[in-house]
Amino acid sequence: MLRVAVPNKGVLSEPAAAMLAESGYRQRRTSSELAVYDPENDTEFFYLRPRDIAIYVAAGTLDVGITGRDMLLETTPTDGGGAVAAEVMPLGFGRSSFRFASPADSPIGDVAALEGRRIATAYPGLLQRFLDETGMKASVVKLDGAVETACRLGVADAVCDVVETGTTLRAAGLRIIGDPVLASEAVLVGRAGADEEPAVAQLRRRLQGVLVARRYVMLDYDCPNALLAQATARTPGLEGPTVSPLQTEGWSAVRAMVLKEDTNRVMDELWELGARAILVTTIAASRL
Repeated sequence: MLRVAVPNKGVLSEPAAAMLAESGYRQRRTSSELAVYDPENDTEFFYLRPRDIAIYVAAGTLDVGITGRDMLLETTPTDGGGAVAAEVMPLGFGRSSFRFASPADSPIGDVAALEGRRIATAYPGLLQRFLDETGMKASVVKLDGAVETACRLGVADAVCDVVETGTTLRAAGLRIIGDPVLASEAVLVGRAGADEEPAVAQLRRRLQGVLVARRYVMLDYDCPNALLAQATARTPGLEGPTVSPLQTEGWSAVRAMVLKEDTNRVMDELWELGARAILVTTIAASRL
């Protein structure tokens, strides 16, 4: 039986459950359920704090889990000892960045100015790793939450926190400084060095199929044979477009996958070229 950890709350919870449901797995009906067994796929899902998921996976208690890259690295020991969890694949949602911020009226205007300062964070492991790698000396002030108020309350000179839009930091009178320390998103994690079980491989393929279905649409159009080379150059598909002759002499039907973000531009180009009956359909799932 495959045992999977899923975030029980927070910004990753609902998107993770939705992605698993799209992948054909049963999910919980209410937030009060702590575990759900899916008999059809012989898979059990456990709903845990995102910060704890990598710990359970590293210990081998659970086979795989979904959490943020930031939380995976935060709970990964830097001394190289013991079992650890590792990223299996990115999942394309929950994107954020780990960044420094200082009060808008502070003389701290860049990362170099953090030398010798107090930096508040809810991710002391990530921050300490950055300090060690860069050789910067600073005091790490560990907080469990509400990091953005640390400067106003006088316990820190700057903060280092996970940022999605930066709105919360700006509302607290802070400004982002420097480049991101880490670009994060939801990831599937497994135990480092473990052989991939068939059930894990199937889960990974299903998740990859959802990612593809979300990124692509299916584009169909009719095209004069004389223009096929130009048209298919705009819709190359993955291994190549499907081209079938139409009953009308001199015309063919073309089908190809197109990136969703490019759909309208490609449709316009095909129309101007001379293609007709251009149709777009969504893709529910895929195996590539």
